[in-house]
Amino acid sequence: MTIEKANITDNEILTSITKKSKAYWGYSAEQIQKWDKNLTISQDYIRDHNVFKLIENGFIIGYYSYVFKDEKVIELDNLFILPEHIGRGFGKYLLLDFLNRIKETGVEKITLDSEPNAEEFYVKLGFVKIGEFETSIKNRFMPIMEMKF
Repeated sequence: MTIEKANITDNEILTSITKKSKAYWGYSAEQIQKWDKNLTISQDYIRDHNVFKLIENGFIIGYYSYVFKDEKVIELDNLFILPEHIGRGFGKYLLLDFLNRIKETGVEKITLDSEPNAEEFYVKLGFVKIGEFETSIKNRFMPIMEMKF
């Protein structure tokens, strides 16, 4: 198992992982289609952001990406795993790689908008919910989380 920087040509597999992972939480195909723009990982996105893929047995099974909001704050923008690998420790493996990768950057805080179903995962790994906002689905709220570093 390795984690390496994504190539721009990984965009289609990363988009597929994102959509399949989101659908894992019970969202309909129609809802996934409504979110198509937000769930698509373009070649430009990979070129312009920090994107790292998880490879197991020669296949990409997950990834994460992050952006610097300023020199003291990083936003974890994406962290997705193929559904058949959810619950097997790969998400934690990716998150710990991310934390290790940024530890020498001088960052003081990490923020993220969590999938509501993944909030507990982030809490277990040290994030705190600091707010929430209503999404395009009525009565569905996206947790805003942070970790002081």
